[in-house]
Amino acid sequence: MGPRPGQKTVLITGYVFQTQSVHVIATARNPAVLSEMAALGMTTLPLDVTNEESIKTCHDEVAKLTGGKLDILVNNAGRTHTHPATDISIPDVRETFETNVFGVMAMCAAFADLLIAARGLIINIASLAAITPYVFGSVYCASKGAVTSYSRTLRLELKPFGVRVMVAMTGTVRSQIASKTHRTLPPGSIYERVRGIFERRLTFSQNNATVDTETYARKLVAKALAREWPLILRAWFGRPDWLGAGGWAGKVWLSTWFGEWLLDFVMYRMIGMKKLEGVLREEERQRKLK
Repeated sequence: MGPRPGQKTVLITGYVFQTQSVHVIATARNPAVLSEMAALGMTTLPLDVTNEESIKTCHDEVAKLTGGKLDILVNNAGRTHTHPATDISIPDVRETFETNVFGVMAMCAAFADLLIAARGLIINIASLAAITPYVFGSVYCASKGAVTSYSRTLRLELKPFGVRVMVAMTGTVRSQIASKTHRTLPPGSIYERVRGIFERRLTFSQNNATVDTETYARKLVAKALAREWPLILRAWFGRPDWLGAGGWAGKVWLSTWFGEWLLDFVMYRMIGMKKLEGVLREEERQRKLK
């Protein structure tokens, strides 16, 4: 089923968007997982954001479906990455950047013509991790930081063509992350002595001020479909350039007014790094006694 005449279209890598006022084109590497969405009348297409040919095929299908226009592109495909910076595997890091960063760039470049034709909107799903010292999340933080910097420049480059760019600075949101296979500490890790802290960190986003997915999606949809306001008023009305949503969003934004030290102080203690300090002091004390 395609869009009704005059109905706006939104293409999503991953799924966070549902409303009667737009026609949703949901994508996944395996479209079989989107069967429930297809039953609701959405268009479902296969898409691997790390594969150039897959992106081109999806682009062509969308162009045929919409008559050469796309009102909204939501780059929501993402990969979590929780591992100490001293334990990372570079091939694993590259895979995360392929999805979280290069996939976003590839989608924006590929669909720019359809977005320009519609004077549309790009929504890049970033994370509060981009501005937060999220302990054991250095790779994920770096990937989302790259998305925010890329989006700021993309916003200015596409402005003459009437295309808007919104960045969703997402906090803790309910997801399937807790059910996935997690990375483990390698043998000899300097964090083996606080393995419990690392393991609790793996599911931190699902147990700390976590917002349910529907609440997050409703806020995102409302802002995406809001009417335009002049630049100076966007932060309060209409479509904002930056949207804070999810658990901790308000607190993190507020803390940035006080300086970087505040987030460092809070995250260091919240994750449990003070305990590591104590463990190291005790190890040093034991060495001196020998």
